[in-house]
Amino acid sequence: MQYWMVKSEPNSYSWSDFEKAGEDVWDGVRNYQARNFLRSMQVGDKVMFYHSGKEKAVVGVAEVSASGFPDPKDEAWTAVNLKVDYALNNPVTLAQIKEEDQLSELPMLKQSRLSVLPMSKEEFELIKKMSL
Repeated sequence: MQYWMVKSEPNSYSWSDFEKAGEDVWDGVRNYQARNFLRSMQVGDKVMFYHSGKEKAVVGVAEVSASGFPDPKDEAWTAVNLKVDYALNNPVTLAQIKEEDQLSELPMLKQSRLSVLPMSKEEFELIKKMSL
């Protein structure tokens, strides 16, 4: 199993939008590195859902329900299906993540502009624990 983080501007697509859908296509990614990460996702992988913009916080956990397929909006790109797993008890803010030494190598801190990023199981579990 692999672990990932996807980022979305809540004004465009929020966690509550995702919860209402229950499962949705994660498409519209137009960065080659992020596309390659989407292509690496497999059914069952766990995904942290991060609100970018003003909120800047991890707010929920999803699961990959369909691995890479052509993006319906542009078949030259890749999409995946994600399904809602659960909302975090307490959002974990970017400030909290930056304060945690064990998360200093988290890819989202190094490549903040990418909307799809890998993370380790340890990073995933630590952020989950921080939300309790």
